[in-house]
Amino acid sequence: MRLEKLYAILDPSIRSDLSLLTIAGRLLEGGARWFQYRKKSAASGEMLADVTTLLRAARAMKARVVVNDRADVAWLAQAHGVHVGQSDLNVEQVRKILGPRKMVGISTHGLDQALAAANTSATYIALGPIFPTNTKKDSEPVVGLEGLREVRKYITAPIVAIGGITADNAGDVIAAGADSVAVISDLLRAEDIAARTRLFLKVLGK
Repeated sequence: MRLEKLYAILDPSIRSDLSLLTIAGRLLEGGARWFQYRKKSAASGEMLADVTTLLRAARAMKARVVVNDRADVAWLAQAHGVHVGQSDLNVEQVRKILGPRKMVGISTHGLDQALAAANTSATYIALGPIFPTNTKKDSEPVVGLEGLREVRKYITAPIVAIGGITADNAGDVIAAGADSVAVISDLLRAEDIAARTRLFLKVLGK
């Protein structure tokens, strides 16, 4: 499965002044075609409603939507997949819920976890944080570009780099071996989200 180079993490709490649909619309306008819905504080019903709304907008533009953590919500909404962390359901457990054709990504924070993830049916392996980030309060130690290069030596599966990635450093991240970059703050906090998305795609060679 070919992955888009830009993976937009859509966390509505980052821009409480804008509705989910408005944020998604601006990302889509800018050319983003792969999203992860992440809202840790949302109740199940709210999350399902949000994902259903996001999917409606995304499908009109042939974009994919992955749900953070919640395989049940992804299954009910018929999303394109799920992203899990180290303490969530594992990849094969998610596969039992969603089936073999859906996207399943997993977060890793170093070579050992990445190697373990490579021995699963994960669609992609997320690695990070590549750079310091304030988005997650309990973030793991920084992997860095050198850590990314090291993981790339041993992993043939698609790698999605995450953590502190901006339009200024995204090109370096791809050059270090990532197939895609996952971005939150530098997209959603931009004054013009659509323009920032276009800039990222230009930097990433899209």
